[in-house]
Amino acid sequence: MRLVKVAAMNLQPGMYVAELDRPWLETPFSLQGFVVKDTSEVLYISDYVEHVFVDAEYNNSGKFLSLVMSPTAPKVGNSLQLKAEFQQAKVCFENAADTLDRVFDSLRTGGSRDVTAVRDAIHPLIEGVFRNQEAVAALLRLKDSGVYRYNHSISMALWATILGRHMGLHRDELEKLAMGCAMCDVGMTELSPELLDNPRDLTEKQRKVVRAHPVMGAELVAESKEVDFEILAIIENHHERVDGSGYPKGLEGASIPLLAKIAGLVDAYDAMITPRPYALPRTSHEAVQELIDCKGGAFQESLVEQFVQAIGLFPTGSLVELNTGEVAIVVKQNTARRLKPEVVVVLDEAKRRKDVLDLVDLSSQDLSAGRERWIAGELLAGAYGITSEEYFI
Repeated sequence: MRLVKVAAMNLQPGMYVAELDRPWLETPFSLQGFVVKDTSEVLYISDYVEHVFVDAEYNNSGKFLSLVMSPTAPKVGNSLQLKAEFQQAKVCFENAADTLDRVFDSLRTGGSRDVTAVRDAIHPLIEGVFRNQEAVAALLRLKDSGVYRYNHSISMALWATILGRHMGLHRDELEKLAMGCAMCDVGMTELSPELLDNPRDLTEKQRKVVRAHPVMGAELVAESKEVDFEILAIIENHHERVDGSGYPKGLEGASIPLLAKIAGLVDAYDAMITPRPYALPRTSHEAVQELIDCKGGAFQESLVEQFVQAIGLFPTGSLVELNTGEVAIVVKQNTARRLKPEVVVVLDEAKRRKDVLDLVDLSSQDLSAGRERWIAGELLAGAYGITSEEYFI
């Protein structure tokens, strides 16, 4: 038996749990050592322990051995796995948002300046990006609006991780990037609610106060003893723009740290696709097109191109209408042909729910019937009464 430490939320069906991070008698588990059967058991186990030790040599018909040995190993992209990963990512996302809420509140009220809890909370989500990026991207498209500040911050961390991983950043850089993005809006806790809820109707004086939040946030987080200077640079500079149009200092080009440029890009993207009190959401395709229009101006051209390559023109979880009139959900990207992902057709040409769902790879279709499908456009979430999440859970 060779034991490997695994975060409880990162467990997968088929893994053999040999030891816990605490005595067995302190938990409700009746057996000392068991095989994880399904995702519901993962969630149950994570309620009682932070991490476990799994047997890396437990084969279970050879299916899960490689996953225990290498968390970043590629996995079969079937629907059952996507659903399981989506559920797990959703729980981790909610936990991270709750943690961020507590940390922000503590900083705002002058309490503990220890922000390491945020790092611990987003770590399982970073692992999720390495295991199944498609599931995490779907979650980010389908997440509830909730408290915008906290959900947006965690979403920023994950979009940035997806982009940074695509760019080939080292693991420690990705962790700093995610941490910095998660803390970008901590300075907002210093502002009054009326400034946050109506940013388009602010006076020039009020706008200056809002634009000071990156500096205020960096100063708050700097009081923690365990925060890297690169994280502080992300917080302070995530609203700077390559063409000098950003704030608080109006930095340009190479004067803006790379990780802060990434943070600024994903901040803008997630803000555009997320409902807010003062703005309706855009489709992912509209948001991406806006970024493309801004490349070389507000955003670095190469970063925009890398981001589009990383998430696709129609990210996983997007609701789309096909040229046939059918409505489908994007479930898998095609890295070679961005306009032709895999989709699940959920409504027929008359917009009626299909009893049997069709999984279609738009890049590889049987054209013998004389009909080719392609994406005619993206729909907003909830169009035709379709909630994409129901097809992932």
